[in-house]
Amino acid sequence: MKTTVLSIAMMLMAILTTAQDKNKKMTFDVNGKCAMCKERIEKAALNVKGVKYANWDIPTHQLSIIMDERKTDAMKIKTAIVAVGHDTKELKATEEAYNSVHPCCKYREDNSDDGAIHKM
Repeated sequence: MKTTVLSIAMMLMAILTTAQDKNKKMTFDVNGKCAMCKERIEKAALNVKGVKYANWDIPTHQLSIIMDERKTDAMKIKTAIVAVGHDTKELKATEEAYNSVHPCCKYREDNSDDGAIHKM
């Protein structure tokens, strides 16, 4: 009897120490430029079941998330983000998805006129 109780206790401890985190915090890079990108990226992440929090920082391009590892993983979130047209380090959005973003959100090539000389 003592051996059975000890065995059960050891198994429970092993399960608890390898359990997945229900509030795992992660940060990863997502390409984008502006507030419209921020809204699109965060919405895509939050639409993934198990994502509880998503905040994309425009200057650093860092997406901070809190997720339930029992329901999702980082690759599912990244897949949802590339589906709306934003690249991550591991995955690249299709041309069709990238071309669907607003023209001011194009980040793959520099579309700005910064530093250009305009003649009048």
